[in-house]
Amino acid sequence: MSKHASYPEEAADRLAIRELVEAYAHCADRRDAKGQMALFTADTHFVVYMDAKDPKPSQELHSREAPAPVFADLNQYAATMHFDPDADRGTGETYCMPHHLTIDGKNRRRMIAALRYTDTFAKMDGTWLFAERKLYVDWIEERKLS
Repeated sequence: MSKHASYPEEAADRLAIRELVEAYAHCADRRDAKGQMALFTADTHFVVYMDAKDPKPSQELHSREAPAPVFADLNQYAATMHFDPDADRGTGETYCMPHHLTIDGKNRRRMIAALRYTDTFAKMDGTWLFAERKLYVDWIEERKLS
């Protein structure tokens, strides 16, 4: 178990990191790509593994703006829902199962993805940001809805 020498500061940092992860999901669900990009450092490293078993990433992006097409890809869904260190850097792993709804006329489909993010966080000017975010897709389920 880790020591908590400066517990109030560490607690505040943990809360800020949780709020960062929650803000990312909120922006994704609201299709706020600019808001999502603002959560990353300027030189962020965003890595996507569409097949979590393949060690080779399907996408590797290297700037705050580079993930814009990844975020824009969410626009194909009518709706989504994401469930949900040292002093200036931290790491974490987040599991989520976003639900994406596609509507094409009277046809409705739901896609559920089992996702994992491994994150490196950086505290810059008192604000926690993603310095690196790796997205692993463990599985995807698609089904027609009535």
